[in-house]
Amino acid sequence: MVDVGKWPIFALCSEEERKSVRQAYIFGSSGNEVLYVTENDEVFVLGTNCSGCLGTGDIQSIIEPRRLETLCGKQLTCVSFGNGPHIVVITTEGEVYSWGHNAYCQLGNGTTNPGLLPCLVTTNLVNKQATAVACGSHHSMVLTSDGEVYSWGYNNSGQVGSGSTANQPVPRRVTSCLNKKYVISIACGQLSSTAVTDKGEVYVWGYSGNGQLGLGNSCNLQTPCKVMALQGVRVLRVVCGNAHTLVLTDEGVLYVWGANSYGQLGTGNKSNQSYPVPVIINKERVMEIAACHSAHISAAKTQSGQVYMWGQCRGQSVVLPHLTHVTCTDDVFACFASPAVMWRLLSIEPDDHLTVSQSLKKEFDNPETADLKFLVDEKYIHVHKVLLRIRCEHFRSILNNSDEEIIEISHYSYPVYRAFLEYLYTDSISLSPEDALELLDLAVSYRENRLKNLCQQTIKQGICEENAISLLSAAVKYEAQGLEEFCFRFCINHLTVVTQTQAFADMDHNLMKTFINKASRVGAFKN
Repeated sequence: MVDVGKWPIFALCSEEERKSVRQAYIFGSSGNEVLYVTENDEVFVLGTNCSGCLGTGDIQSIIEPRRLETLCGKQLTCVSFGNGPHIVVITTEGEVYSWGHNAYCQLGNGTTNPGLLPCLVTTNLVNKQATAVACGSHHSMVLTSDGEVYSWGYNNSGQVGSGSTANQPVPRRVTSCLNKKYVISIACGQLSSTAVTDKGEVYVWGYSGNGQLGLGNSCNLQTPCKVMALQGVRVLRVVCGNAHTLVLTDEGVLYVWGANSYGQLGTGNKSNQSYPVPVIINKERVMEIAACHSAHISAAKTQSGQVYMWGQCRGQSVVLPHLTHVTCTDDVFACFASPAVMWRLLSIEPDDHLTVSQSLKKEFDNPETADLKFLVDEKYIHVHKVLLRIRCEHFRSILNNSDEEIIEISHYSYPVYRAFLEYLYTDSISLSPEDALELLDLAVSYRENRLKNLCQQTIKQGICEENAISLLSAAVKYEAQGLEEFCFRFCINHLTVVTQTQAFADMDHNLMKTFINKASRVGAFKN
């Protein structure tokens, strides 16, 4: 479960108040404002209240949660904020409410008067059901259930998409190239806008001084234009940072372009990109991408559940995707973004709610629900036949139409076989590098490629001078080329100590010959 206590603003709330939170959205130039929804669908706000962005009717700071009566019971589905800040929210009924800073008509109510209370935005949206919202620095954009895009507010660079640079005081449908197109995803940078259609096409407009439109130039656009460089690629989702863009394809491939002064594109350098370029993350399929217009940080979650970040992270420039220890992209923004704001409306499940994965993990080695036992080193491990058949091809064949209740295992140790079975329930392992070697043997035997990769990661994390040669030998034995190369490089970088270990003295003759030849080719023995 996501812990809202990771965001500093929630330190102002009591533990009881934090436990009642079911949705939260932290925003503002310093991450010092928050809107949250409780289990009773009550909406509360808290913070510094710049430009009346808390919607309480005044501009006074609040250090104790205050109810927003207008929105209580409305059930929110989407929230976004601008630099003023101004706030735009969408309810489950498809209604659009806005409040806060309004010097550029970004509230969509036809005026430039500050909005101190949430106000329903109705112009051109009557009988329309909004499903998503995105805000730039001072402009706003919503997506409707019929795939139409409406925008309003600041328009100095054409970011409203109206064909001019005049500010737009009320919502107006974005047409031009989007006419008769069905849009499924929208996003805003500070001064740019992006939309993705159901055909996987990407359309952009607004400011392009950093190449954030992905058209190969720095020319601003006042109407949508298709990103031709993505021809033949089917895009599903788009997110925007301050001046950079990320899109995710149906094949799980990430493309990026735009500003890169903090490494926020993840390309390994700090050069801007005016055309889309792919970013490969550990050769895995990407499932989720995250960015926020107020920050220069990017995040992604892969199919294996690993979360990566890059860009401006706690004052440092990370130019390549960096594997984190968090479990969701939301935590990246809580722990590493400056300011620590949220890139989307965060949903929090109550403590007593277990996800499917949590329920499966809980049932591992549970004798009360299990219908199969493995006997390893005279110890039982309790499992469920149906899960094993679903998760593992090896078990699918041996358990098919089997009535066995006990299977004895003699080839592997109890800790290793237990870790393997637990992996089938949790998709993770927790073993020492030495035990991971035995599990790697099992993974190769059972043809479990993902488990093989996890074992290699565990081994890499536990490598040291004393075990480096043993791990290298195992990598060669199991034909784990990536691990073999990693171990070899480690041995070369610590050659003096490694060659003095007992493992090196006991090294297989053929492997030692190969090692010395390869080390010689890379210049390891030069003075």
